[in-house]
Amino acid sequence: MTEHLSPITQERLTALRRLFHQHAETGMAEFWTTARIAEELEALGLSPIVGEKVSRQEARMGMPDDTTLRAAEERALREGAPHSRIERMEGVTGLVVNIRPDLPVHTVLRFDIDALNVQESDAPEHRPVREGFASLHEGICHACGHDGHIAIGLGLAHELMRRRSRLTHNVRLLFQPGEEGCRGARAMVAAGWLEGARHFLAAHIGMWAEKNHALVCGARGFLATTKFDVEFSGRAAHAGAEPQKGANSLLAAASAVLNMHALPRHGEGDSRITVGTLTAGSGRNVIADHAFMTCETRGATTAVNDYMFEHCRSILEHTAAMYEQHCRIRLMGGSDSAGSDDSMIRVVREAARTVPWFHEELIRDSAPGYGSDDACVPMAAVQKQGGDAAYLMLGSRLAAGHHSPNFDFDEKTLLPSVELLTKIVLMLDVI
Repeated sequence: MTEHLSPITQERLTALRRLFHQHAETGMAEFWTTARIAEELEALGLSPIVGEKVSRQEARMGMPDDTTLRAAEERALREGAPHSRIERMEGVTGLVVNIRPDLPVHTVLRFDIDALNVQESDAPEHRPVREGFASLHEGICHACGHDGHIAIGLGLAHELMRRRSRLTHNVRLLFQPGEEGCRGARAMVAAGWLEGARHFLAAHIGMWAEKNHALVCGARGFLATTKFDVEFSGRAAHAGAEPQKGANSLLAAASAVLNMHALPRHGEGDSRITVGTLTAGSGRNVIADHAFMTCETRGATTAVNDYMFEHCRSILEHTAAMYEQHCRIRLMGGSDSAGSDDSMIRVVREAARTVPWFHEELIRDSAPGYGSDDACVPMAAVQKQGGDAAYLMLGSRLAAGHHSPNFDFDEKTLLPSVELLTKIVLMLDVI
């Protein structure tokens, strides 16, 4: 039956992108999104895997609290997700699908599915507003192109099913939750979905390919990162009458921030420390008995990032002791460093030459990684077991930068991107 599918069309991909754009959901709570992806895949004759098998529980990071997850499930149901599908997810978003489950896995591709905690622009010139597909959810929108990535992933599944009998190996597609904050990939890798894979691919719209018809065949130099929250708990006291009886969490946090930012940098590559938020105390005349910080480290390599994080941990623990605090450090996300392999870059360039959308003069072999990306975890996992990997940047004119309320991309890049990935997969199938 699948061999007689008609080719995927630009109109269908655009409609899918806009549908997911409207139903934007944040990381690890993408219930409506997961349900709709599963529905689309089942319509192709595939059997998507959902629920606890998708990711290892103890490896999940940055999970929303139970109240947030229940609210997201209830919203998904209100917006038409079947109750049976939500139940089968067992509170876990994202899914895995095998194109040829009867054959050994050979190539794995990752498509991220989460949106951002960003309020989408309501300006009349913003195309999602002008054309009626802006986010339905206050304070949440697809401001990074993951809605396009979902459409491309579904388009690829469609095209691979049209050619299913030609495949000599299994192709596995990961629709990954929680890319923002680097929260979702490590748990999927821990669940074993990359074991035995020879090739890994991820792709992102835009980034350093900000022109139509451009392509970066393989990004390199992504920074490893660790995301962590810190809580200091001290003792409150009257600031005027009995300050000596307090244990000041605000002072402890402030001291820790200054000392973390004073860490010596590493000689083997770039390193970063950022304390993004710090909140503390309850009133002007009360010694603060609590403080909360959201932090991250980054490094040019995983070893450099580990150096930064472990020194931050030491500073936090020693500061807590100095200020009589209880200190809790909670890991919220993290990714390895990784880069694309020359062998994969050659395959991507060769395939791109056969897709007219990508213009030779705008095709680059490599470009710097765009900060950090959760795809580096499966990239590194496949490379560690002797395989190769590439991270593509798909050219598109952007209305504004990534994570901007005005972000939008040119939907004309969707169909050529499906064609490119299909050709790459077929080429890798025989390598």
